[in-house]
Amino acid sequence: MIKEIAEKDIPECVKLIRDSFMTVADEFGFTVENAPRFTAFATTEDRLKWHLMGEHRPMYAFYDNGVIVGYYSLLLQDNNECELNNLCVIPAYRHKGIGGQLLMSAFEKAEKAGCVKMNIGIVEENTVLRKWYEKFGFVHIGTQKFDFFPFTCGYMEKHIK
Repeated sequence: MIKEIAEKDIPECVKLIRDSFMTVADEFGFTVENAPRFTAFATTEDRLKWHLMGEHRPMYAFYDNGVIVGYYSLLLQDNNECELNNLCVIPAYRHKGIGGQLLMSAFEKAEKAGCVKMNIGIVEENTVLRKWYEKFGFVHIGTQKFDFFPFTCGYMEKHIK
């Protein structure tokens, strides 16, 4: 079941995000020293609380028997676009269709909020993830290299209306 999270769910969501993104960090050799701003290391309760309470980002979780096993948030933008952030599923629950359900929920919530386009940023070198998003209609639109990341940021978008 997917439902909107409340402030009380933030600590559980932080752990889920950090654990989920750590598998990417491990696979690609990211560490807190070489990529301190990577999601696995940079996500904190204060940051997520700011996203929820300060930026009013809608945040959703996939629950299995009352336990959060998947998550995403949307950053709604003034130009009728939105950015999908931190879509993740804990490793033990991967390859069961939960990520796809979360993504379909994100499309539905974004459309209801009036968004016509969804943007995402990914680790460009993660070709498996890029192909997964392409299966759902995302198109690769470019890359950017930042000094503070040991990887290239890839950008994708999908028109949802």
